[in-house]
Formats: sequence, C-alpha cells, structure tokens
Amino acid sequence: MASVEECRAALDRLAAALRDNAEEVRRKAGVDRTVVCRVTDLGIAFRGRLRHGELVDVAEGDDPDARIALSATSDDFIALVDGELDFVRALATRRVSVSANPLDLLKLRSLL
Repeated sequence: MASVEECRAALDRLAAALRDNAEEVRRKAGVDRTVVCRVTDLGIAFRGRLRHGELVDVAEGDDPDARIALSATSDDFIALVDGELDFVRALATRRVSVSANPLDLLKLRSLL
C-alpha cells in the first residue's frame, strides 16, 4: 500500500503532465469540471478542477458534488498516473471506478 505522500506526489505528476500538454488536453477534452480522486485503501480523497486542459486548485479532501469521481486503491492510482496500469483494463476489471456523465467519459477517454 502506498502512502498519502506517494499519492500526492503522483497527483502532482499528473497535474504537471496535463499542464505540459495543456493545449492538446484542451483540444481533446476541453471541459471545465470539478474532479475528485478517492483513494479507497487510505480513506482519503483529493479534489480539484479540470479547467482549460489543466488540473488546478488541487487539495486534500472529498467533494461529494464533483462532476467526475475516480476511485482506486493507492497502488492502482499511482500505477495509472505512471502509465503502468491500462485505464480501460482497470475499469473492466473493477480496479478503478469512474463516475461521470457519458459525454465527459467520452471526452476523457480521448486522453488515454
């Protein structure tokens, strides 16, 4: 099981990758949505906003009203961020769950 600090570092890497590719992300998935990532085995969550191709306003804490919610164990979350776990396969095997409206899912899928 990964630590809270390791999950936070993975989230920082994800935010940096999105920022470095903001134009492409904006073109593929130009959404402005609140997001939350729930790390199930640690009982923590991180919230933020996907805006203009970047992940901004990231903070620790849940957002029950988030438009996009991802749930995973700490190890699976880090593996997803680092590209070691295929997102579609993780969804199919229920290692990851995502709650979002269908249009948002289609847009976000284009990033994978």
